[in-house]
Amino acid sequence: MENDEIINPKPENKSCRHTPCMGTLVALNIILLAGLIGIYVCHFAGIGGVKSKKNPDATPVMVPKDGALKVAYINSDSILAKYQYALDLEKGLRDFQQAKENEYKNKMTTFQNDYQNYLKTGADLTLSQQKAKEEELKQRAEKLSTLEQELALQMEERRFNDNKKLLDAIYAFVREYNEQNQQFDIILRKTYTDPPTLYMNPAMDITDEIIKGLNEEYASLKEK
Repeated sequence: MENDEIINPKPENKSCRHTPCMGTLVALNIILLAGLIGIYVCHFAGIGGVKSKKNPDATPVMVPKDGALKVAYINSDSILAKYQYALDLEKGLRDFQQAKENEYKNKMTTFQNDYQNYLKTGADLTLSQQKAKEEELKQRAEKLSTLEQELALQMEERRFNDNKKLLDAIYAFVREYNEQNQQFDIILRKTYTDPPTLYMNPAMDITDEIIKGLNEEYASLKEK
């Protein structure tokens, strides 16, 4: 027998896994920050009717009659904790990760059982049967050695798509909300892990009404 040619797959590497809720939070904060910075810069570039140097045809930003900016903020941590769509996406991601981990473990267990069984019964096989079995085990071992990385990539793709769907839903609702209600000039985001400012007046906090509206919208969509 050529047992030394059989390659055992490396054990599962738990370090390549990611915690879904933390990954979602980090991605949300980074993308929200980038978007809000863009809004902030574009707004101040147009104050006083001054058009952008890069685009002379750009429409000047409207300045309130009293000359004051209307600013509000939303606590993104609270949205992640209370927005049902965010919670459902998080649960779906955890379930997806668990299913992929189970898939890997089952294939690993099956391979290890088959390998141990071959070590016990391989002597009863002919030389050609031994070589065929060992070649089969080698191919399965090679596939298992790359399977964990493939599953990790699938997790990253799922997480990215979920983040995009969540952000699209939040941005779309906030835009519509702002058009139909207060019409703030700037809506910032506040988060405990990466605060953009050291202090924000609580009177500018519109988080609760945004979460209420988001959940009402999501509930109506789920009923359809």
